[in-house]
Amino acid sequence: MNLLRAAASVSGMTLLSRITGFVRDTLLAIFFGAGMAMDAFVVAFRIPNLLRRLFAEGAFTQAFVPVLGEFRNRRGEAATRDLAGKVLGALGVALFIATLIGVVAAPLIVYLSAGGFAKDPDKFALTVTLLRICFPYILFVSLVSFSAGLLNTYGAFKAPAFTPVLLNLSFIAFALLVAPRLEQPVLALAWAVFFGGLAQLVFQIPFLKRIGMLTMPKWDPRDEAVIRILKLMAPAALGVSVAQVSLLINTQIASWLGDGRMSWLYFADRLMEFPSALLGVALGTVLLPALVRHHSTDDAQSYSRLLDWGLRVTLLLAAPAALALALLAVPLVATLFWHGEFLRHDVLMTRNALMAYAVGLVGIILVKVLAPGFYAKQNVRTPVRVAIVTLVVTQLLNAAFVPWLDHAGLALAISVGACFNAFWLWILMRRSGAYRPEPGWGAFLLKLAVALYLMGGALWFSMGSEGSWFEIAAAARAWKLALVILAGCAAYFAALAIMGLRLRHFARHE
Repeated sequence: MNLLRAAASVSGMTLLSRITGFVRDTLLAIFFGAGMAMDAFVVAFRIPNLLRRLFAEGAFTQAFVPVLGEFRNRRGEAATRDLAGKVLGALGVALFIATLIGVVAAPLIVYLSAGGFAKDPDKFALTVTLLRICFPYILFVSLVSFSAGLLNTYGAFKAPAFTPVLLNLSFIAFALLVAPRLEQPVLALAWAVFFGGLAQLVFQIPFLKRIGMLTMPKWDPRDEAVIRILKLMAPAALGVSVAQVSLLINTQIASWLGDGRMSWLYFADRLMEFPSALLGVALGTVLLPALVRHHSTDDAQSYSRLLDWGLRVTLLLAAPAALALALLAVPLVATLFWHGEFLRHDVLMTRNALMAYAVGLVGIILVKVLAPGFYAKQNVRTPVRVAIVTLVVTQLLNAAFVPWLDHAGLALAISVGACFNAFWLWILMRRSGAYRPEPGWGAFLLKLAVALYLMGGALWFSMGSEGSWFEIAAAARAWKLALVILAGCAAYFAALAIMGLRLRHFARHE
């Protein structure tokens, strides 16, 4: 299997997801702007999203995929299918209980995550209502992640990468067709989350059947492999929860800063998530099963080379993305979101947050490449220790940045914390001896720096002044943005090609 092609395949599906996501977010900006209702929805949707990252894409995936890969490589298909059924039984019960608790305890959860909303009883009550509708999403999307773990282990990457598109389509349909008919239009967004999660789950079923893994749940919590996964999940949950606690603290801080902050951070985060998902999720998805395979066969050399490949591809693609987000913050935000209720002031405030997020984009994606190196060895404790220290560092940075930069300080603290996290993971991977850099890193970094410099110049001169983007029509902004991005890409890849670096040189077969 060509890993670069597999990652490109996942990125292609993710690109479709992000394009529909931008359509979704543009509609949200037009209909809801950055006011009270949007702030309430952002908090209500963020809470099940945090739990999704904790239980589904976080601790569960990190514990489940390595054990599942080991079973498939060493014990065969029947044992793997039996394990999947037992894990599904335990996971289903735990998720149902968690969902029930979340719906009942919604007022307490909102207060703990966004206490500043309590100053406005209507805003607080609306957030509670939205959360109760959204909360079952954690049940649906966690089962989706369970299915994705099975599919990815069997090399079926496209279907799991496509499923987020269904959530975006649900948002678009409910915003256009349902919201105008409701007394409180924002309630349509919560129902979009509910039905979008259900659609994602149903979509996975035929693909599981195709690989022979559409198994019925089995209740056997004392099974050795299930207990082993649970033991791996405990430190993994701690590690992932540290990052989610950091986000919750940021949400709490933002709730006290006034209306609009939550929305500005949301829209900036959506733009930052585009390259983060396109690159980080794709690389992490294809790397983990391959790393597990090399570890299971005790092939340390291939394991190290694969990590080296992942780091180089990350820098090659993530660094220009970060530079582009920082330089093109106003053109991007104005083109995508400056419509309807989303005002010029909202563009500038979102710009500030986006530039701060761009600082940490490379770090965020590097973590998604380095962490699987530890998970593949079923070593969860090391990333956990790093995550705990990163939480402390991030909150100390919040104390320093927020009084100076307002909401953008929250984004900058996350960015610097992500870079700290990635650097420390790299140091520990090197010290463990599991990763030995391949020759040629110095020349690679020099060529990368030159290409970034030329790309930055092309973007800077072709975009013009930030103010000019407010003086042209929406269609003209879109065309101009496309041309500016094209100029930057041409400058970057032409410079790399002249210096002898081409993407096809990074093709890797596993």
